Amino acid sequence: MSVLVSRCTLRRPRTTQSLAPICTTILKSTTVETNLFRRRLFSTTPNIQEKKEKDKKKKRDMDRSLRIAVAGCGHGTLDALYASAQASCEARGWDNLDLFIVGGDFQAVRNAKDLSVMSVPAKYRELGDFPEYYSGKKKAPYLTVFVGGNHEASAHLWELFYGGWVAPNIYYMGAANVLRLGPLRIAGMGGIYNEPHYDKAHYERLPFSRSHMSSFYHTREFDVRKLLQLREQVDVVLSHDWPRAIENYGNAATLFKWKPDFRKESLDGSLGNPAAAYVMDRLRPAYWFSAHMHCKYPAVKTYKDPSKAELAKMKKEQEEQKAAAAASEEATANPDEIDLDMDDEAEPSPAKPTDTTTSSDPGSTTPVDAISEELRAQLPASFAKPVQRPSGVNPGQPVPPSITNKAVRFLALDKCLPGRKYLQLCEVTPVSKSPMEKSKKSDNPEQRYELEYDPEWLAITRAFAPYLTIGGPHMAPAPPDLGEEVYRPMIDQERAWVKLNIVDKGKLAVPHNFALTAPPHRRGVDPDFVDEQPDEYTNPQTTAFCELLGVPNLWDASPEERARRKEEGPKVTSAEPRFSRGGGRGHDSKFTKRERFVKGGRGWGKSVEASVHAPDWGSVHSK
Repeated sequence: MSVLVSRCTLRRPRTTQSLAPICTTILKSTTVETNLFRRRLFSTTPNIQEKKEKDKKKKRDMDRSLRIAVAGCGHGTLDALYASAQASCEARGWDNLDLFIVGGDFQAVRNAKDLSVMSVPAKYRELGDFPEYYSGKKKAPYLTVFVGGNHEASAHLWELFYGGWVAPNIYYMGAANVLRLGPLRIAGMGGIYNEPHYDKAHYERLPFSRSHMSSFYHTREFDVRKLLQLREQVDVVLSHDWPRAIENYGNAATLFKWKPDFRKESLDGSLGNPAAAYVMDRLRPAYWFSAHMHCKYPAVKTYKDPSKAELAKMKKEQEEQKAAAAASEEATANPDEIDLDMDDEAEPSPAKPTDTTTSSDPGSTTPVDAISEELRAQLPASFAKPVQRPSGVNPGQPVPPSITNKAVRFLALDKCLPGRKYLQLCEVTPVSKSPMEKSKKSDNPEQRYELEYDPEWLAITRAFAPYLTIGGPHMAPAPPDLGEEVYRPMIDQERAWVKLNIVDKGKLAVPHNFALTAPPHRRGVDPDFVDEQPDEYTNPQTTAFCELLGVPNLWDASPEERARRKEEGPKVTSAEPRFSRGGGRGHDSKFTKRERFVKGGRGWGKSVEASVHAPDWGSVHSK
C-alpha cells in the first residue's frame, strides 16, 4: 500500500496528508475491501473518458463531412502509403479515415505475368506490395478507391471495366464510374489523353500487342460521353491526368520553376487532358484530385452565371437539338417501320451495299453516316445522326441548372517517394443533396459507410450498354455521339427501371464479392519476371454487376474462344509506337530499386508533415 501512497503523492501533493490515515486503515482491512476502494478511487476517470469517446463518435456520425486521405501515383508502394496515412492521422489527431484515394498508377499486379503487359520499360517492372493484398496476407486498413493511370496491370483491370474489388477493401473505379459513400458522391475517370485513340472504341483484348499495352490506358470519348450525361451534382472527381489548362488557375510561376518543361506545354495548350476539362466544366465538383505530373499543385477554378447572350445562344442550341430529336421520334411512329431483325448490339447495314467486305467481328460497326435517309426515317431516335456541335461549344454544355457548385478546388499530388508531397488529408463536406438517412451504414465499427452504386450512373450505364464494343479491329471507331437530347429520354427510361429493380429492392450496396482470378504471386517460389502474357479470366464481379443491371457481359468467353485467340497471338499493327508521353513521368531514373521506393530513411517525415496541413487553396488566385 505504500506504493499507492507514493503514486498519490507524486500526482496530488496536497492530498498526501489526507490519504495517509486512509491508507493506514486499509492496511488493517481485508483484501476485498482494498479492491473495492481501489475501484471506487480510480474508476471515475475511465468512465468519463468512455463517455467522451461515445459522444465524439455520435457527433462524427451526425457530421456530413468525411475524413479522407488522397495520394498521388501509387507505383505499387501500398505499404508506404498506408504507413504514411496512419502517421499523418496520428499527427492530426484523427482516429480513422472514411476513405483513402489513390490517383492512379496503382499497379494491381497479381503475378509476374501481369508485369509482362504493363506499359513501362522492363527495368521498372516490379511486383510491388500488391500481391500480398491480393492473396489476403495483408488487408488495406482503410477503404481504398483508385482510378487507372498509364502504368497499370492492364490484364487485371480489363476484367473490371465497370469497376470492382482488386483486393479486399480496395476498389477500382473502372474506365469511368460514379459511386456513393454516405453523403459523398464520387466520380472517376481513368487514363491519359492521346488524341489518335480518344475517339476509338475499346479494341484492346488479350493477348496484347506492344501498341495495345500502351493504348489500353488512353482515355476514350465513349466513357467521357457517359460522364457528360450526368445532371446531378457531384462532390468529388478523381482523374489520373490533369484537366487541360488547370495550371492557369493556380500559381503557375511556381509550377514552372519546379517543372520547367510544363511552361511550353502550357503556352501551346497541350498540358493536361481536354476530356477531363470537359468533365470539370460540366460536373463542377467541390473537389478534384489528380496525379500523373509528379508534383503537388493546388488551384481553384470558379464559374460565373452565363450572360444573357450566352443563355440565348444555349437556348437556341437546345431548340435545334430538340427539333432533331423530335424529327426522329416522328419517324419512329411510322406504321411502315421495317423490322431489321438484328440483336441490340448490331449496327444497321447501309441501304445500298458498298464495295466493302463485311467483317464478322462483333467489334466492327457501320458508321451512322452510311445509312440512307430513306432507311433512317424508319429507325428509332437512337439511330439519329451524330450531333453537330456548334463551333466554340465544348461537349457537356450547357450545364444543367441542378448542378449549382461554382468553385472547384483542384489538387494534384506527387508520387510516393521520400521527401515528396504525395499525401494529403482532407475533411470534405458534400455539396450534393444526398440525404444521410438513406446512406448505407457499415457493419464494420471502424468504417462509417458502405460503398454504394449511384442510381443515375446505373441508368446511364444501361442506356449506353447496347453501343459498347470491346476487342474489335485495331483502331475501330467508337459509336457516334447522338447528343444529349437523344440520350436524355433513354436515360430517364432506364432511371425508372433502376428504381424499380435495384433501388426499391435495396440492392445499391456494392457487394463484398472479391474473388481471386489469376493465381497470386508466391514470393521466393515463383519467378519475379516471365516472358509470357497472362490468361484472360471472367471475373465473377463483372458477371454479377451485368446480371444486376441486365446488360451483356462482353468480358465473358468460352475456353475454346480464348484458346483460339491465344494461339493466334497479338493483333499485328502497322506501327508499334513508343511508350506514351506519360511514361516519362512515371518514374525517376535515379530511383530504380524497390528499396528506394519504400525505404526512404530521411524524407518520410517531411511527407507526413506536408500531408497534415490543409492545401493552400485560400492563397490561390482563382479565375
